Amino acid sequence: MSENQTPLQNMQEKGGSETRPERKPKIVVCIPAYNEESSIAGVIANAKPYADHIIVCDDGSKDKTAEIAKKMGAEVFSNPVNMGKGFSLNMLFDYARDLNPDIVVTLDADGQHDPNEIPKLIDPILANRADVVIGSRYVKGSWTDAPRYRRLGLKIVNSLFSFDNEFGIKDTQSGFRAFSARALRAISWCEMKGFGIEAEQLRKASQHGMRIVEVPISVRYNGVHKPSKKNPIRHGLGLVGTALKLVVEEYPLLILGAPGFLLFFVGVGLGVSLLWTFNETRYFSIPIAIMSLGALVGGIFFLFSALILYAISKIGEKIERRP
Repeated sequence: MSENQTPLQNMQEKGGSETRPERKPKIVVCIPAYNEESSIAGVIANAKPYADHIIVCDDGSKDKTAEIAKKMGAEVFSNPVNMGKGFSLNMLFDYARDLNPDIVVTLDADGQHDPNEIPKLIDPILANRADVVIGSRYVKGSWTDAPRYRRLGLKIVNSLFSFDNEFGIKDTQSGFRAFSARALRAISWCEMKGFGIEAEQLRKASQHGMRIVEVPISVRYNGVHKPSKKNPIRHGLGLVGTALKLVVEEYPLLILGAPGFLLFFVGVGLGVSLLWTFNETRYFSIPIAIMSLGALVGGIFFLFSALILYAISKIGEKIERRP
């Protein structure tokens, strides 16, 4: 392969002493869409040169999103009501798996992502350097005209998800991604129905030993019609909740077990102090008794919750890793 050519342009497979051209990789582009009639046609048109199949999930749109997508040649299925981005991506991946793709690419329908950057995302997979590729707004070479408040909010969200981010991913919320067939099987069905699915995908990929890399992309906000369909505060709170849920599920013994252990021994300490004071003075402090009982009950609850979640997570990991 020459230095100026990409793996997409020069895929080769060696068999014995002979070298023969490898078949063209099968690429499926998945687009979740909600009320995107003004942009969906352009996104599909620009993605077509790089895709063997384009699948659009119309997530309960009230406009002509589905109709336009069908006219543009995409395969379209519709949710009867708005179910959320996570649910739509789960459905898209189910449809994509039936097509036996080599690579699946996801991108937003609002025109923020440039489909002409799809080769940049799939090249690390074709070169066997990655299983999951994230189109990032925060690595060298990227560009975005996101307003300052949005950049700040995304930095806060990324910092929350970095607790469970062993790969050091800078843009955990990017929806412009590429997945190998191996990664597609590993990620399977995600629980998050909203925007938290991006973080859950990374966690699942990490748990299954997938190689995750970021590549720089351009993300446009100016001129995009309603780049966010949700209230920013509501969106942010939802992502914070997702971060806490994922961290608790991943580290239950630390997040729940440690506080439970501390509360339990505080309760024991208060109880011992209460009994010692009563023995010496015959005075029984009701407030201290209530605090001791509350700490003991709370500690036991946290400890049992931590053990149950830990057991469930281990059983879930074994089930997911079965061939």
